[in-house]
Amino acid sequence: MQHDGTGIVPQRDTGLILTERVAAARSMLADNAERLAAAAERLRATRSSLASGRSRRDQLHVSAYARLRAQLETMPVIEQAKGILVAQTGCSPDEAFAMLRRASQRSNVRVSELAAGIVDRAVTKPGSRPAPPRPQPG
Repeated sequence: MQHDGTGIVPQRDTGLILTERVAAARSMLADNAERLAAAAERLRATRSSLASGRSRRDQLHVSAYARLRAQLETMPVIEQAKGILVAQTGCSPDEAFAMLRRASQRSNVRVSELAAGIVDRAVTKPGSRPAPPRPQPG
């Protein structure tokens, strides 16, 4: 028995202390296992990037470059469609793009595809057949 100055305090049951220690050890083991799994995943990603010959930074750079190339390929037709909308409606170029964007969201079609359709219809002479849709890159 232990004394705490105010009286006699019964000692804790050693079985309970052991149970608490086992629970704490299991919790630490689970935490360590999670950290080990995360480290293993990072190692796999690093090995994969080394095997491909590119670092993650290089891979992100290439991805950003590809997005910019796609944007540059679609920009002329979007600008043409904006010009057509400005001429037809008298709106500003920003308003024309907003119209294209809203129509794209409503119809679930890319802005560049809508723009191509507007340009094709504007170029097609009245009474003739519309041009077939343009194939989309990649």
